[in-house]
Amino acid sequence: MNMQIKLTALTILLSALSFTGMTQSNPLQYLITGTYASGKSEGIYVCEFNSNNGSYGEVSHIKSSNPSFLAVSPDEKFVYAVNENGNNDNGGEVSAFSFDKKTGRLTAINKQLSGGDAPCYIQTDKTGRWVVAGNYSSGTLSVLPVSASGELGNATTTIQHKGSGVNKERQEKPHVHCTIFSQDDKWLFVPDLGIDKVMIYAFDSKTGKLKPAPQPYVKIKDGGGPRHLTFHPNNQYAYLMEEMGGAVDVFQYSNGKLKPIQHIASVQTNDTGFIGSADIHVSADGKFLYASNRGGFNTIAIYKIDQQNGTLTFIGHQSSLGEIPRNFTIDPSGNYLLAANQESDNIVIFKRNAATGLLTDTGTRIEVGKPVCLKWIGKE
Repeated sequence: MNMQIKLTALTILLSALSFTGMTQSNPLQYLITGTYASGKSEGIYVCEFNSNNGSYGEVSHIKSSNPSFLAVSPDEKFVYAVNENGNNDNGGEVSAFSFDKKTGRLTAINKQLSGGDAPCYIQTDKTGRWVVAGNYSSGTLSVLPVSASGELGNATTTIQHKGSGVNKERQEKPHVHCTIFSQDDKWLFVPDLGIDKVMIYAFDSKTGKLKPAPQPYVKIKDGGGPRHLTFHPNNQYAYLMEEMGGAVDVFQYSNGKLKPIQHIASVQTNDTGFIGSADIHVSADGKFLYASNRGGFNTIAIYKIDQQNGTLTFIGHQSSLGEIPRNFTIDPSGNYLLAANQESDNIVIFKRNAATGLLTDTGTRIEVGKPVCLKWIGKE
């Protein structure tokens, strides 16, 4: 009897270890790259990436018109792309694709109008039943329903932002630049470069409807030009990239409300040239934040996150080793950071030190025309 109990316990332990081993031993992920489809690029590209050694292999690509930002459905069966085109406030589109996790191939499903011009951001909600697209040129955002087969329906809601900013050339009207859901799917945050505000909406995941939140917006520094927003894994802090201000704004976060607590530069403060800061991400362990700078900088700013209050301490700049790092990503293992250099037609792979946050060039480049958005899907 005792022998049987011991054998049973051992079997359970070995099964658990085997399962854990299988989970951790599969280092392969698909890297999905959105591009500006001109020159060397035709659309969306798929690579296989190995997080054990940072190697990659080309898998497939599919033609699409300026798929400059992508979103992956929660079940990883579908990919959605903006088609950053249009004029006269009704020319932008969003596209839906199915994704085969065994072959790494995308198949087009359908397209819908995005409800404005030059859509530059798209995000799915946590249920996978809705996508929200942000239209930069029109200053609008639209909610589109998603069927069980991944097909996009006509926009059910389109919201037009109003106002302008102090920079008459770049802030002459609203410019929606990001649409990001809260972790609990109850709130939608919309940084608008043109009006120096992050608009906040209450979101109903059952109906897809939006309405102004109790805190309808948070105002940032005049001329800052809010671009992208991200949340800390503990859901207590949010970090905003100022494209025009070349800075990161830090907020305490709770239940749809943002409270500013820090403003810190992301570029060398002695440079007065064009800035163009772009993307922002927090490492999965919540210890470091990274922010990309374009213009005359072409760097990744690295910060340490205070675990007690969420504030940032600047560590240093890493050259992106290319021109215009519009987007970057940290791979799911946390071992690598990949920087998409739009004008260099490549993605630079950096090894990431999890203890210090610092980046080291691996020497590996993924050659792809005008890469501007990087997303991950697990390989089966």
